[in-house]
Amino acid sequence: MGKVLENEAFGLAAKDNSGVLSPFRFSRRETGEKDVRFKVLFCGICHSDLHMVKNEWGVTTYPLVPGHEIVGVVTEVGTKVTKFKAGDKVGVGCLVGSCGSCDSCTEGLENYCPKSIQTYGFKYYDDTITYGGYSDHMVCDEGFIIRIPDNLPLDAAAPLLCAGITVYSPLKYHGLDKPGMHIGVVGLGGLGHVGVKFAKAMGTKVTVISTSESKRDEAINRLGADAFLVSRDPKQIKDAMGTMDGIIDTVSATHSLLPLLGLLKHKGKLVMVGAPEKPLELPVMPLIVERKMVMGSMIGGIKETQEMMDMAGKQNITADIELISADYVNTAMERLQKADVRYRFVIDVANTLKPNPNL
Repeated sequence: MGKVLENEAFGLAAKDNSGVLSPFRFSRRETGEKDVRFKVLFCGICHSDLHMVKNEWGVTTYPLVPGHEIVGVVTEVGTKVTKFKAGDKVGVGCLVGSCGSCDSCTEGLENYCPKSIQTYGFKYYDDTITYGGYSDHMVCDEGFIIRIPDNLPLDAAAPLLCAGITVYSPLKYHGLDKPGMHIGVVGLGGLGHVGVKFAKAMGTKVTVISTSESKRDEAINRLGADAFLVSRDPKQIKDAMGTMDGIIDTVSATHSLLPLLGLLKHKGKLVMVGAPEKPLELPVMPLIVERKMVMGSMIGGIKETQEMMDMAGKQNITADIELISADYVNTAMERLQKADVRYRFVIDVANTLKPNPNL
C-alpha cells in the first residue's frame, strides 16, 4: 500500500439497502481556511442511521457512511479559523452546512434552512457527497463545530449532538423549561431518557408515559422522573387528565394522540419529535375546545446546540450508552431494529476502526 495521504479516510459504509456495512476507503477534502479537521474518537448510532442505511426514506445515495453524533479531538485548523485550535474536544451533529442567508439561518435555526446540508448522504458545495462519523476523521466548517465541555466523557456526550438537542430545543423554544412546570415524556428510549434528564435539570416535574409497566423503576429510581404512567391503563390516564403543561412525544411507532391530548392543561403543548412511518390520526376537538396545540420539532440550530452542550456540562448530563467496537456495528443495527439497546450504541472509533490494507 502506498503513502497514506492526510485527506484519505477510512470508515464503514453501506453499499446497498441490505443493511450491512463494510470497510470503505474514501477521501476527505483538504483543510480549507475555515475548516476544522479532527480525529474521530466516538460516534453514536442514531435510529435514522438505520433508516438511511436501508433506504427506508427513499433518499439514500450509496455508498453511505453514516453517523451524525461525532466527537473527537482537533488535529488541524484552517488559516481563518478563530474558535478552535489543535487539541480541542469537539463534535459534529446532524448538519455541516446551510445557505447562511435565509430567515431560518439569520435566526440561528440552520436546521430549518431549505438548503441545509446534512452530515452524511447529502451533496456538499463542491458537489461531493457528505460522509459521516463512522470514519477515522472529519473535516467540517468551523461554523458547524460544537465544543464539548472538558468534564463530559466524550463517548457518553456523543449522542447529545442528536438526541440531546432533539429534546432540548422544543423544551426551550416552547417555554416548557420553567421550574415547577409539569412535563410529560412519551417513550423511554434513546430520545426519551435524555429528555427526562434535561427536563429535570430545568427544574420541571417530569412524568414518563410508556406502554410498559416494566420501565417504571428505571424511569423513577434511575433516571429521576417524578411519576410514571402506563398509557394503556385507562384509570392512570384518567387520573392524570389536565395536569401537564407540555408533552414531548419521542415515539416513532404508530400510536393514539387522543390520550396524550387529554393529559394536557388548557393551552398545553404536545410536541412530536418521533417520526412514525405512517400518518397519525389527529383529533381536532381537544384543540378547538381547550386551545391545545400539536407541533413538531427537528434537532436545533448550531447556537442552540452549543447552549445545550454547555448546559449538559454544567449539569453533568450525558446519554446512557453501550460502547461497542467497529466490528460489532452490523449486530448493533440488528439489535437497534428490535429496540434492544439501553439507550444508545456508541462506536469506539479510535480504538477499534482499523484500516484494511487490502482496500
